[in-house]
Amino acid sequence: MISIREVAKLAGVSPSTVSRVINGTAKVDEEKKKRVLKVIEETDFKPNQVARSLFKKSSSIIGLILPNTNNPFFTEIIKYIEDEAYKQNYKILISYSDNNPKKEKENLDMLISMNADGIILLTSCENIKNELKNIPIPVVIIDRSLDYSNNLTQLACDHYKGAKLATEHLVECGCKNIVNMKGPMEFSSARLRYKGYIDVCQKMSLDIMTIDCDYDYDSGIRSTEKLLKKYPEVDGIVASNDIVAIAVYKVLAHKGIDVPEKVMIVGFDNISFASVFTPEITTIEQPMEKMGRKAVNSIIDFKKNKTTGESYIFDVKLIQRQTTFFKEGV
Repeated sequence: MISIREVAKLAGVSPSTVSRVINGTAKVDEEKKKRVLKVIEETDFKPNQVARSLFKKSSSIIGLILPNTNNPFFTEIIKYIEDEAYKQNYKILISYSDNNPKKEKENLDMLISMNADGIILLTSCENIKNELKNIPIPVVIIDRSLDYSNNLTQLACDHYKGAKLATEHLVECGCKNIVNMKGPMEFSSARLRYKGYIDVCQKMSLDIMTIDCDYDYDSGIRSTEKLLKKYPEVDGIVASNDIVAIAVYKVLAHKGIDVPEKVMIVGFDNISFASVFTPEITTIEQPMEKMGRKAVNSIIDFKKNKTTGESYIFDVKLIQRQTTFFKEGV
C-alpha cells in the first residue's frame, strides 16, 4: 500500500501538503493541489483512517449498541439510523450487549478508544448509568430512559399514552376482561406502559389482570399459555410489543380461539410484520424514522454546539387493523 510520503514524492510536494489536501485543514496552492489529487487518483491511495481520526479527533463513526436482535424494533430503527448517518457522511458501527452489563461497558470502552464521534445506545441495563456519567463523547439513548441527568440525550416515544390508547381502544371495542402483558419492569418503557394500562382500568372500573412477558417471540408464546390458564375469561390483550402480539395470535389460533371475535389483540411499535402478518395487527405506532434520524442529528449537533442533556418524547398513535373490531351494540 502506497504511503503518504510516496504520494508526496510523486507529486513533488511535502507530506504535510498532502495531509492538508486530504484533510482540508489549510489552503493549498491550486497547482500543487491538482498534482496531489492526480497522484491519489492514479495510485488509488487510501489515507490511514486511524491516523486521520487521531489527528482530526474524529473518526466519522457513530457507535450503535443494541441489546440483541430478537426484537424487530431494533433492526428496523437501525435502517433509519444508518440512512441518516450516511447522508451526513458518517458510518455506523454496530455491536450487541446481549443484555450483559459487562459486555455493554466493553462496547462503550471500545468505541471511545476508537475515537467515535458519538454513541447511540438502546440499553437494557439500568446500572450502565454509572458508566455514562463522565463519558467524553455524546451519548443518545433511544426508547428507554435513565433516571438522572448529565450529558445524555434521551429519545423515547410516549409509552404511557400508547398503553392508554391501546387499553381504551379495547374498552371501546367492547372488551371487559383486558389482560396486560407487561414487559420487564427494569425498563422505563415497560413501567410507563403498565401505568397507562392501570390508569385506564381504574378509571373504567375494570379488573387489573397482568402477566409478565419479555419483548421477544418465545416469551410471548410461553406467557400466552400462562395467560389463558390464569385468565380464561380474557377477551382483550394488550401485548408488550408487536412480535409478542403475533405470538399471542399463534397460540390462540392453535387452540381454536377466534381473533378478533373471541379475543382482541393490540401490539406496540408498528413494525413491518404487523401489517404483513395475517391477520394484520392492531398496534401503537412508534415514530421509528423520526427517532432514528433525530439520534444521529443529536450527535452531529453536539459536535457543532456542544449541547447535551436534552430529552425528547415523540407522540404515538393507534393503528387499527384486523385483530380488533367494534362490536355492535357496545
